[in-house]
Amino acid sequence: MRPREIVPGVYYVGAVDWDRRLFDALIPLPEGTSYNAYLVQGSEKTVLFDTVDPSKTEVLLEYLEGVESLDYIVIQHAEQDHSGSLPVVMSRYPKARVLCSPKAIDLLATHLHVPAEALTAVADGEELSLGDKTLRFLHTPWVHWPETMSTYLVEDRMLLSCDLFGSHLATSDLFGRDEEVLPAAKRYFAEIMMPLRPAVRKNLEKLGTLDLDAIAPSHGPIHGHPSVIMNAYRDWVDGPARNLVVIPYVTMHGSTLALVEHLTGALAVRGVRVERFDLSTVDLGRLAVAMVDAATLVVATPTVLTNPHPAMMSALHLIGALRPPVRHLAVLASYGWASNVADVVISLTAGLKAEMMEPLLVRGSPRAEDLSRVDELAAAIAARHAEEGLE
Repeated sequence: MRPREIVPGVYYVGAVDWDRRLFDALIPLPEGTSYNAYLVQGSEKTVLFDTVDPSKTEVLLEYLEGVESLDYIVIQHAEQDHSGSLPVVMSRYPKARVLCSPKAIDLLATHLHVPAEALTAVADGEELSLGDKTLRFLHTPWVHWPETMSTYLVEDRMLLSCDLFGSHLATSDLFGRDEEVLPAAKRYFAEIMMPLRPAVRKNLEKLGTLDLDAIAPSHGPIHGHPSVIMNAYRDWVDGPARNLVVIPYVTMHGSTLALVEHLTGALAVRGVRVERFDLSTVDLGRLAVAMVDAATLVVATPTVLTNPHPAMMSALHLIGALRPPVRHLAVLASYGWASNVADVVISLTAGLKAEMMEPLLVRGSPRAEDLSRVDELAAAIAARHAEEGLE
């Protein structure tokens, strides 16, 4: 395979992973992913930006077959899907200097056993001349690890953004179509960046000053219209909540499902949109995406040994970690003889800045009076959404 030219002197040398369906043994990949590496050839120096996941090392090496020498290898992020092939590449190009952010030195030494003395730290804003091309290194911490950085190719007005603005999307296209990439990028944001919104906001402000013709992330296709993805990120970070209720639920004997069905209808007639997710079959990425916009989260679960169902417990741990910007949180639970569900939900979602509404617990199969209480919950949610002017 030959390197694929993006602009003169800048080439794609990464690997598309068409068949991978799970990331970190946690994140579903319905559309595969890619591990993007970029080769930049200036008139005097040549640089490789990032490597690929170890499972795709041979793909990278095949791309580099005609590259006789590298002056530098830049590792923008120490996680193995970007740095995992570094030891092999270093052995092929032993004279290349490895550049990274200061915080990446310890991480690369720890995860890949690369000697720390073989790594050179670059400062935030530091520039490196390749002859007719200039690199400007920009520290972009916590998108999504503390050592992450991006690189601005000054003359080409291209940002190599690492995980920021990425998408888990396998495609043969170098440049993505906005209508195809944005849903995948939103899913990526929800799964990876949502809990780090303050850091993302800060880095958006920093990168927003650049004159950009393209953004080349480390996953997914290149953004040929940078303002589209940057504006989308601004909306996902700080945009208004929507008139949307997200209901993750589990049902064992049908009681919780009956409550969810009634709540769904009661909200719909009040003009509130609902997205429901059965946790026995859910794609957790779809649940995460819905929570980017939702104003209200309703946790609906049966009780197992006084606690939420184990599938809900797992989802609650994830929700607590993702820290979605929901404004209101409600609990809808069924139980047989006793329940501690409300207290557990409150504990596991303590990091959310959300109003905890009055929990609604129902013993056994719901009766007419229980469904009346569900109507009251729907009315309370709709009233809050109306007061906040949500659309």
